[in-house]
Amino acid sequence: MEKAIFYKEWIKMRSLLPVLAIALIGITAYVLLRIDRAVTLNGAPHLWQIMLDKEVVFIEMLRFVPLVAGLLLSLTQFIPEMLRKRLKLTLHLPYSQHRMILLMAAMGLGILTLLFAIQALMVWGYFHTLVTDELTSRALMTAMPWWLGGLVLYMLCAWICLEPTRYRRGIYIVITLGICRMFYLSDVPQSYDGMLPWIIVLLAGVFFLPLLSVRRFKEGCQD
Repeated sequence: MEKAIFYKEWIKMRSLLPVLAIALIGITAYVLLRIDRAVTLNGAPHLWQIMLDKEVVFIEMLRFVPLVAGLLLSLTQFIPEMLRKRLKLTLHLPYSQHRMILLMAAMGLGILTLLFAIQALMVWGYFHTLVTDELTSRALMTAMPWWLGGLVLYMLCAWICLEPTRYRRGIYIVITLGICRMFYLSDVPQSYDGMLPWIIVLLAGVFFLPLLSVRRFKEGCQD
């Protein structure tokens, strides 16, 4: 049954995934090429000086990319469940309903994690050739909340999509906007280091939120 669930999710996402992967890799490559152009014109020591003196990591253009990736993947995966009445059929399958929803979400999270890992590897590979390990780590740790934010938004969007009533969807959207805003309160590199454990706890918590929407759907809560 697990293979059937994963295959069903793959069918829904297969058109988006190549576009998402190409876009994410392309945007990351563009940002790194811009840095490389600056290095060519001014030299690597100039890059070091700016990173140390002006508290920038040169990958700020990537900050919203994980957020958009998480949003698009979640919409692609969960909106069809509601628009085409698939969720009702899905919940009648001879399989644990909670486990089924969590497997669907886990597949999306796994794909996003893989895409973000590729992005992180590209950033690490480039910075590792130019600056010290400490500055490379600084760039990666600065981007870590962005990647975690993309995963959190993916789950929050699933929570919204599976909610059967407009009123609650509106409330959930406001909550989601507030949570997403939390990831972009500071532009200072590594300013979220102390919050990373709490963000991981948050991600673990929102992983189960779609189950609340599914329970309301089963109880017949509809517009």
